[in-house]
Amino acid sequence: MKGIKPRRLAMAGCTFAFIAPGIAGAQGSITLQGVIDAGVTYVNNQHGGAATLFDSGVLSPDLLTFKGSEDLGGGNRAIFELTSQFDLGSGATIPGAGQIFNRTALVGLTNDRFGSLTFGSQYDFMFETLTLGLYDGAFLFGGIYDFRQGPFTALGVPNNPTGSFDFDRMAGATRVGNSVKYRSPDISGFTLGALYGFGGVPGSFSSDSTMSFGANYTNGPFGIGAAYVEVKYPQLGDGHDGIRNFGVGAHYNFGSVLGMVLYTNTKNTASGAKIDVFKGGASWTISGAWTLGLDYAYMKGNDVLLNNKAQQVTTALQYSFSKRTTAYVEAIYQRASGDAAVTRAWINGLLQPDGAASNRSQTLARIGLRTSF
Repeated sequence: MKGIKPRRLAMAGCTFAFIAPGIAGAQGSITLQGVIDAGVTYVNNQHGGAATLFDSGVLSPDLLTFKGSEDLGGGNRAIFELTSQFDLGSGATIPGAGQIFNRTALVGLTNDRFGSLTFGSQYDFMFETLTLGLYDGAFLFGGIYDFRQGPFTALGVPNNPTGSFDFDRMAGATRVGNSVKYRSPDISGFTLGALYGFGGVPGSFSSDSTMSFGANYTNGPFGIGAAYVEVKYPQLGDGHDGIRNFGVGAHYNFGSVLGMVLYTNTKNTASGAKIDVFKGGASWTISGAWTLGLDYAYMKGNDVLLNNKAQQVTTALQYSFSKRTTAYVEAIYQRASGDAAVTRAWINGLLQPDGAASNRSQTLARIGLRTSF
């Protein structure tokens, strides 16, 4: 997009060409790429006290990715992707537990005319359509802190570190294992996709299963996208209930400014707990090297969540030394309210013990550096 140069989660660094053994004339490539982010974060109120933290993987996760493709002829290619996320401070994989490729692990076929079909552990369309489609400023400048959490622990997302971490799945922190995914080719600006995850229970089509759909349309500077995902959990209604998300976003490129609006809706179908999110933001390329971002989000829970609400403002300034390396500073303020006697603000990504504030407000400031290869 003219005037806006968004940097993806990782950039290709080096490519090794090879001839597939035993298949005369079959050409392919393997790409090794990655991204590393580190910095220092100050939080004014974590359980009543200030904290200064070394934190990594904030503006974008720390990733190491292997991608490959092989030309099969007739416009067909075989593809694979293996991605590991790690903690820069310790060198350990995230979330660990022996999962080497804990971010993505997929293989499939792709054709420029018919689209792609992939199998494995991969992203749903809340992330692929809405986040990668540039409808959320968190992807461009806010990072993990700018995605959604707040005073909504009672949402009760199973297997979630806080019960509401990244509750609308826009950060891509949760992938869909054992899944089949189709993406259409670009047809006059339209792209479509569908995913089904079979879950982890043999012989079951309901427990821990996932369905997701996405659609996107771009026409010059304008883009609009919509996505849906529902994950069934054994902990909710014996696998018949789950967490359902849908969202719609739009953006417009004004040249040096990319404006974005986003709406998401998250519901626990077992308890009826629901959160509506309304978000608007802009990324302004001040010059070739400097970029300024500003986001505002309003999160509103229903009566099951004691009508808890949160408003969050994020601002970030970035300086690009090159296409690969960016230094940045950001600041975030969240203000919570609701019917509970104590409603605690909680900025997303603060996963330390007692990471929430002791009262209704929490402020964060960070300085960091990201590089890719």
